[in-house]
Amino acid sequence: MGAGVAPSAFAARIERLGPFPADARFAVAVSGGGDSLALAVLARTWAASRGVSLRGLIVDHGLRPGAAAEAEMAAAQLAALAIPAQILLLTGLAPGPGLAARARAARYAALEAAGVAAGVTHLLLGHHAADQAETLILRALAGSDVAGMAGMGGAVRWGRLWLLRPLLDLSPSALRATLTGAGIRWSEDPSNADPAATRARLRAHRADRAGTGFATRALRAAAAATGAARAVAEAEAADYLARCAPLRAEGYALLPGGPVPLPALAWLLAAVAGSPRVPPGPGLAVLAAAPRPATLGGARLLPAGRLAPGGWLLVREAARQAPAVPARSGAVWDRRFRLDRAAEPDCASESLAAESPSSGTHTLGALGADASRLRRISALPAAVLETLPAIRRFGQVLAVPPLDQGAAGFTTCFVPPGGWTFAPFQPSTPRDCVTGGCATGGDTLC
Repeated sequence: MGAGVAPSAFAARIERLGPFPADARFAVAVSGGGDSLALAVLARTWAASRGVSLRGLIVDHGLRPGAAAEAEMAAAQLAALAIPAQILLLTGLAPGPGLAARARAARYAALEAAGVAAGVTHLLLGHHAADQAETLILRALAGSDVAGMAGMGGAVRWGRLWLLRPLLDLSPSALRATLTGAGIRWSEDPSNADPAATRARLRAHRADRAGTGFATRALRAAAAATGAARAVAEAEAADYLARCAPLRAEGYALLPGGPVPLPALAWLLAAVAGSPRVPPGPGLAVLAAAPRPATLGGARLLPAGRLAPGGWLLVREAARQAPAVPARSGAVWDRRFRLDRAAEPDCASESLAAESPSSGTHTLGALGADASRLRRISALPAAVLETLPAIRRFGQVLAVPPLDQGAAGFTTCFVPPGGWTFAPFQPSTPRDCVTGGCATGGDTLC
């Protein structure tokens, strides 16, 4: 089986994904399989040497009769390693078309929510060299562009977490040798051999199952070269965003006339729409080369008018906004706006506040048609105003967080200064142009 991974070799790999802030807190996603369990073993030693916290997150998709028992076994294995663990049970996943994609989306959403709730900032994932090779083959078959053919990233922003993949250049056989050397047993997920899954069918036909052969090494080298090209493109995109098209705190962007770097437009579209990604395809490249009025990926591009004569306004597509959610502290609406503090303790004394927003009678949703009554106090166009978040009670607008509450005639009780954040779902950013949300006012994100 070969030699396992030395703690020092793992430490060098994960440190290359930093630097990490002093208050960084880490979690590891564990299934009980050899890859993720080896990651947990290596991460435990590294975390102890760094004096940082580490916890395990285990997702039970509930799709197989033995899934619950496997999750419990993984939790017991982590407990034996002195790693506190939490099992995340997913519901609502039914067999049918697109199950793998739906399960993946649900898994990452659950991991993000649980990680944020536990104060985690960085989530470790066990993807290895063979996984990277399979990803590149699948993306090539799908006609992926340069960004996609760079493969999975070692450090990627995903929502409110950083995803770290420190094992991407290690073979699965080396990871299993690590467990064998430590006297730790592991289980294999039977879904990895399910012929209904595209990746499993590909794996069955791949001769280099151990991830140590020439083909895997060649694919990794190709991904590295493509990644270098992507880094150059992202550097140019970051420069463009900083100089020409900063993302505004109210959730929109102004672009100058003329072509837009493709990576910059892709990132702006995703951020404005609060989306993990923009649908790939030739339409995006055409739009970047010659901007025109269009709707793509949940965002709208339209003439900026007086805001930027000759330029373009990029704003959320109103028809695609999410339904309202309870206006509780920490609530996130439309994957874009977060309510950090729903109300002050004395809010009940205000004439409009018989109950606190946390009681559930208050909602956070799109301002929509009510934007018309606020045009007099805001220079923002209607296309932006109607996509702003609003707090309502029984249909009455009580606050619009991004606006000046006093000028709009609202009490500051519901949204005190600094009580909200524009924090769009961010899968990644060119050169980390965005590191988090921004405060109220005219601030930009980069």
